[in-house]
Amino acid sequence: MPALLLRCKHRLLLVLVICLAFTLNDVIAEDKYPLSTGQAVYVPAYSHIYIGDREHPFYLTVTLSIRNTDLSAPLILSTADYFDSNGKFLRKYIDTPVTLGPFSSVRFLVNESDKAGGSGASFLVRWSATKPINQPIVESIMIGTMNQQGISFTSRGQVITEGTR
Repeated sequence: MPALLLRCKHRLLLVLVICLAFTLNDVIAEDKYPLSTGQAVYVPAYSHIYIGDREHPFYLTVTLSIRNTDLSAPLILSTADYFDSNGKFLRKYIDTPVTLGPFSSVRFLVNESDKAGGSGASFLVRWSATKPINQPIVESIMIGTMNQQGISFTSRGQVITEGTR
């Protein structure tokens, strides 16, 4: 009887260790890829950068890209606002909420000829979802050409508030 009891204790201990391992794995995955029901995201943008010793402006076209990375649930965009280098509101890109289905994306464009944003322009993007989902990728893409020179780069958004306030 004692040998049988010892084997049961070992099996119970093994089951507990396996359950703990799966639980820790879920916690680690959730920390690495946190789900959310909404966020406000600050996105740096550059309508121009400076080149040369005389700080000559190099004007750029800016694309704000928002991508729903969730496989099964939509997200709702409520705000995509554009600000200049001094934080002054310039333009609203969304008048009514826009729903992005799973794996879909939307883009908003600031023309190269629009110099109002300056070298420190930014976007404020607000999104929400009815249940916790993968966070979207929110980034700006800048591209420009001058003479025979071309430049392009991206800037990733930064979450500044969690939730839909």
